[in-house]
Amino acid sequence: MTNDLVSIIMLSYKNRQHVEESIMSVVAQTYENWELLFVDDASADGTIQFLMELKDQLGWRYVKKIRVSQTIVQKGDAFNRNVSLKEARGRWIAFLDAGDTWAQEKLEKQIAFMEENGYAMSYTQYGVCGSRKVNGKWVTYNHGRVISGKEHVTHQDMLKCCWPAYLTVMYDAQKVGLVQARCPQNNDYALWLNVTDHHDCHLLAENLATVRTKWRWVGKFLLTNNAKWRYDAYRIDEDLRPLKAFLYTIRNGFYGFVKWWKYVKRF
Repeated sequence: MTNDLVSIIMLSYKNRQHVEESIMSVVAQTYENWELLFVDDASADGTIQFLMELKDQLGWRYVKKIRVSQTIVQKGDAFNRNVSLKEARGRWIAFLDAGDTWAQEKLEKQIAFMEENGYAMSYTQYGVCGSRKVNGKWVTYNHGRVISGKEHVTHQDMLKCCWPAYLTVMYDAQKVGLVQARCPQNNDYALWLNVTDHHDCHLLAENLATVRTKWRWVGKFLLTNNAKWRYDAYRIDEDLRPLKAFLYTIRNGFYGFVKWWKYVKRF
């Protein structure tokens, strides 16, 4: 396996209480050649100050590996993600939002999987956790769910459903090139549509990531697939006519239901 640089895009907004856990899951990776592009979207919760202190604690080795920035006014995930992708220097592009975490071997296993098979894009299974305050402290608990997806996702498959979770995706920038989405909000689906227009996406069937959310919202997300955002991706990035974009959005909801029942493992 080669040792090419991985650029990790991490976006945050008012997530001070969970950001350390996310960054430490990157620091703990068995694959060590990475850079982290952290962008805070004008939060006023002390996130940046905390991150600078954390970098000092981690030591000189991480001063250049972790690049921290903050917008003056709120720009939104779509804008910040596009800017970060332009600034990324790595061959491999990976994504992890503040609050979510990776297994220690996530990068190593995913890169090996892609190199061995010649894949340009891949995603993994992931688990779901939540958090609540107990005696004034945040406590993490497991929802007992692992979410998977189709083993081989073509562009037509991606049009039907957003199969990959954001924190599980990795692509090869040498093959894919610079990816930018025009969709103004939550444009990760638009990015996947862009990539799969030329390169298929493949599933590494291991649970290597954990998303932090309230479980009561997970069903809503999988069933509706965030209808407005999906419509925008079809209408703006896929340049579909309004009626066709609307029909694709309805179909997307159906496949979200299929994903919910077929690809969610309970334990």
